[in-house]
Amino acid sequence: MLSDINQWFLALGAEYGVNPYIFGAIYVGAIPFFLASIAWLVKRARAGRSTVVPTLVAGFFFVSAYLYLAIAGRNIPVWVWIFLAVLVIYGAYSTVRDTRRKIAAKDTPPTL
Repeated sequence: MLSDINQWFLALGAEYGVNPYIFGAIYVGAIPFFLASIAWLVKRARAGRSTVVPTLVAGFFFVSAYLYLAIAGRNIPVWVWIFLAVLVIYGAYSTVRDTRRKIAAKDTPPTL
């Protein structure tokens, strides 16, 4: 059964010109870099410094796997792009909300 799932998974990659293992490696591999760039962004925001570069870096790591899909993929159905757009928009909204909370936590006195 696992062999059949693996074959199906690889067949999807071949159909669309994307290696699913490379996509997955980029997706998972970007997580620590994304989190580090968010920490960098929060640190700079709390210090009152520019957050442009950390925001751009975080955004790059956030969409890096989808950039691979856009560059290497072919014949990707429109519904996939719509689904990915919804995921990216929701993820960006969620990340901005959480980052703002972390930045605002500096101004809140600690509770005992």
